[in-house]
Amino acid sequence: MLVKTFRWAFAVTAVGLAAGVLYDGWTALGIVAILSVLEISLSFDNAVINAGILKKMNAFWQRIFLTVGIVIAVFGMRLVFPVVIVAISARLSPWGAVHLALTDKDRYQELVTDAHPSIAAFGGMFLMMIFLDFIFEDRDIKWLGWLERPLAKLGRVDLLSVCIALVMLLVSATTFGAHAHQHGGIHADKAETVLLAGVAGLITYMVVGGLSGFFEQRLENEEEREREAEQDADRAGRSAGSPVKLAGKAAFFMFLYLEVLDASFSFDGVIGAFAITNDIVLMALGLGIGAMYVRSLTVYLVRQGTLDDYVYLEHGAHYAIGALSLILLVTIQYEINEIITGLVGVVLIGASFWSSVRRNRALRNAS
Repeated sequence: MLVKTFRWAFAVTAVGLAAGVLYDGWTALGIVAILSVLEISLSFDNAVINAGILKKMNAFWQRIFLTVGIVIAVFGMRLVFPVVIVAISARLSPWGAVHLALTDKDRYQELVTDAHPSIAAFGGMFLMMIFLDFIFEDRDIKWLGWLERPLAKLGRVDLLSVCIALVMLLVSATTFGAHAHQHGGIHADKAETVLLAGVAGLITYMVVGGLSGFFEQRLENEEEREREAEQDADRAGRSAGSPVKLAGKAAFFMFLYLEVLDASFSFDGVIGAFAITNDIVLMALGLGIGAMYVRSLTVYLVRQGTLDDYVYLEHGAHYAIGALSLILLVTIQYEINEIITGLVGVVLIGASFWSSVRRNRALRNAS
């Protein structure tokens, strides 16, 4: 099962490392390997969250996520995204941005770094909304009950998560963005940019998350009606149909939501990669390999039923998302080492896993 799920990740690793050697020798192989580890460590919480969504999809959409989705993740976010940022910020054509990335790597890195405040604001707001909507929802299973119970009561207030997110955005824009930002030698007033990018992130979450939630709810309602129809059909000796089309719509929007979610998670990896190399080819190879492992890990968690066995993992991953969103907002003004970002997520998920193990042990002893 493990080898079968990760076979494409292993294949991509071999091809990626070989391509790195052919491109720039054995040093490039080391850089690609380091970037792969960086991406995996920063995105483990992404895999847990994705698994919670992906388990609602059928096998076909899980394959789409692992095939079409990985193409979007690798080429879209790890290769095209930095080029688009440079093209917009430097007012260049896409080909001009690619030429700059290959011929003047220092200037290319400078332009991407200058765009970091808007990237951080967009991703920070998107991830913050995911975290807030999770902790304000009343759940049967609670990890940190002393914290989650009062927050669930507060969550009864309509649009509370949106209000809190907007307040945090205003604080970030006025506290961090309004000061002269110095990052990689670039000076600029970022308040307006941060505000606009943050609002865009909030709107993106509400539109994509809202559509996926809407169709998911319709699917659940249709499945409930289908079960009732099947019971009636059994009594009458007939057979009932299946709402394939509606399931397809629901799965499509959940897939779209997953891709935007993955994009938000990849921001810190793309920016952090510049601390290791400013070569766009090596960056795409390393982060692409890491992204493939994250995708495979997501599918593995779904097929093994890990989230059902270790019930607090999803909680830990959402707390890691909340920490990452705060870190992204702080990096608008201050640099935070990627090791810290990765460790925060690993510690929170590790703690939730250990709590799940203890809970399972206590339940076994009780029975």
